[in-house]
Amino acid sequence: MASAAEQLASNLNFSTFAKAEDLKKRLWFTLGALLVYRLGTYIPLPGLNPDAFAQAFRGQSGGILGLFNMFSGGAVERMAIFALGIMPYISASIIVQLMTSVVPSLEQLKKEGEQGRKIINQYTRYGTVLLGTLQAYGIAVGLESGAGLVNDPGWFFRLSTVISLLGGTMFLMWLGEQITSRGIGNGISLIIFAGIVAALPSALAGTLELSRTGALSIGVVIAVVVMAVGVIALIVFVERAQRRLLIQYPKRQVGNRMFQGDTSHLPLKLNTSGVIPAIFASSLLLLPATLAGFSNTAELPSWATMVIAALGHGQPLYMLFYAGMIAFFAFFYTAIVFNPKDTADNLKKHGGFIPGIRPGERTAEYIDYVLTRITVVGALYLVFVCILPEILIAQTGVPFYLGGTSLLIVVSVTLDTVAQIQGHLIAQQYEGLIKKSKLRGGKRGR
Repeated sequence: MASAAEQLASNLNFSTFAKAEDLKKRLWFTLGALLVYRLGTYIPLPGLNPDAFAQAFRGQSGGILGLFNMFSGGAVERMAIFALGIMPYISASIIVQLMTSVVPSLEQLKKEGEQGRKIINQYTRYGTVLLGTLQAYGIAVGLESGAGLVNDPGWFFRLSTVISLLGGTMFLMWLGEQITSRGIGNGISLIIFAGIVAALPSALAGTLELSRTGALSIGVVIAVVVMAVGVIALIVFVERAQRRLLIQYPKRQVGNRMFQGDTSHLPLKLNTSGVIPAIFASSLLLLPATLAGFSNTAELPSWATMVIAALGHGQPLYMLFYAGMIAFFAFFYTAIVFNPKDTADNLKKHGGFIPGIRPGERTAEYIDYVLTRITVVGALYLVFVCILPEILIAQTGVPFYLGGTSLLIVVSVTLDTVAQIQGHLIAQQYEGLIKKSKLRGGKRGR
């Protein structure tokens, strides 16, 4: 079956795509939904002074606001109705995932299949509303505290801001679900992907302008391009890499016949935690600089000023903490999303076992042993991909836009979307082969 699927995948061509009407409808729907998202990032909040806010944002673009602005496709910089983006939903999803490992009732729901997943998704939506409301109100209060940012401060502005920002987040959550069900790829990931890629042309134009004016040499630009291609190739390789554990199933007897036991594989991804460790580490490290930017620097103690300066981009202490936090969250999040004991119990329930390992607790220990060691490699890979752009920025001053977190997201989402497109094309070819076989069978019957 696997060899047949691989043969079909190798035979995919433009004619196959041209005949896939359902796939083309899904692609057009996805592009239309992303276009709606991009238009929403240009609709400003009511009652805001755009020029004053743009000037205030430029002073904070190096902090956590710059990170959120990248994820939101520039909506934070313009303080649009999509300024919160999809981040409250992602935060709520992570919180619910963490709670499923702590709260027994949620853990039981997780094991109940599709019905339990629907209930957990509903809890995630409630959490999104709560987090979105709190964040929107905090933004409204923060905007009022700025000089000249709000035309008419007061409760009406706060209420309209909360409704606008929360409504934008809930609309994006709904839009992401529609893309997932009626389009191609994971809708939430594609929305973040579109926000990051939207700023890529201007970033490339800015880099080329620096090269034209002589601020950057041609050699440095070429080296950056070569390095970016190399990092992308590394991400593709590692994100597709797996450690496959051989699973065997015992022989079974049906009537008087003895059937040979089947074999399969348990795939363990090299980077099980995905991009979450980089997002967590970036957010926590940029938080002190952001808070300091909103306060009066002259009123801060001398030790606080020194710490904030040491945690700036390109500083050794920043890189050390960044690498350490990425490695920590890689192990922490892997332990949350993958439970070796549950996997071992499922294998035992279906009669599967790892050759040479006793089913049950010993299997769980072995899976955990293997997972821990490949997570070490995955954590080192994440640290390398995220630290390399920081070193490049510190040493050469190149505004390396697609670095670290953003590069991981772009490549991972691209791989996932291409895989889904190939899956639809393979299904199209299977349907064509089935129709041909039925037609041949009908002609022979005549």
